[in-house]
Amino acid sequence: MSTLAPLRLLREPWNASEGNQSNALLGASGGWCQGLDIPNELFLALGLVSLVENLLVVAAILKNRNLHSPTYYFICCLAVSDMLVSISNLAEMLFMLLLEHGVLVMRPSIVRHMDNVIDTLICSSVVSSLSFLGVIAVDRYITIFYALRYHSIMTLQRAVVTMASIWLASTVSSTVLITYYHSNTILLCLIGFFLFMLVLMLVLYIHMFALARHHLHSISSQQKPPTAHRGGSLKGAVTLTILLGVFFICWGPFFFHLILIVTCPTNPFCTCFFSYFNLFLILIICNSVIDPLIYAFRSQELRRTLREVVTCSW
Repeated sequence: MSTLAPLRLLREPWNASEGNQSNALLGASGGWCQGLDIPNELFLALGLVSLVENLLVVAAILKNRNLHSPTYYFICCLAVSDMLVSISNLAEMLFMLLLEHGVLVMRPSIVRHMDNVIDTLICSSVVSSLSFLGVIAVDRYITIFYALRYHSIMTLQRAVVTMASIWLASTVSSTVLITYYHSNTILLCLIGFFLFMLVLMLVLYIHMFALARHHLHSISSQQKPPTAHRGGSLKGAVTLTILLGVFFICWGPFFFHLILIVTCPTNPFCTCFFSYFNLFLILIICNSVIDPLIYAFRSQELRRTLREVVTCSW
């Protein structure tokens, strides 16, 4: 799968350096450094699955008034962000295929403009998706630790302001990123943003798990034997592992790729890692497929509404 101008630089930053770096690398490391050939059909299939899944989530939340709350609005925004991830990658792939096969003929200036538009959409969807993952973690934290004050803390007005701010910040930051994509400072800001979200989710979810475990321990201490405590702790640990594991596995390689661009763009071992950029894109799209399963479809109310949407029981 080809990538457009700024994203092509992220995929192959060593192209700006001397060409003998790659030749020496390939000669030294063999086929391992030649990357992974991922068929366009896989990008297309995953993108379509993600698009359908997240579209169903949005439709279900909009349909059911019981789901019109800040929590589900954040989940809805995450679904929209994930849809944009899929749509932007699909648009990029189709645009490049049409150009490569001569079906679409455009002036170079128009092609560059389309490059920037699609790249901005991709970056904006990535930043907004990460942001809403963090917001959902904060919302869950408030639900657990400030349950009695939740509705006064997370009002609808504050939720709307939060959502609008994230979309605005994502659009502005992605525009700046595409405009100054060659700047290491911009990449460092993006890397710092990912690390902040990772630490935020790690701290909040571990704290929530610790509280749930303490609560289960208090209850099970009154019972003989404390099977509920063991079962509840195991379930909580599995849920925590899934949440943080999926986030790190799907997003980690891409941002580690950015870290290597900043720290060792011409190092042979780093350039080996760069050659797998398409795999990192696949993982991000996979995250868009998995997010609804973790954050949306676990809700019984949403699943019921989803069945109504699918069966057209309006």
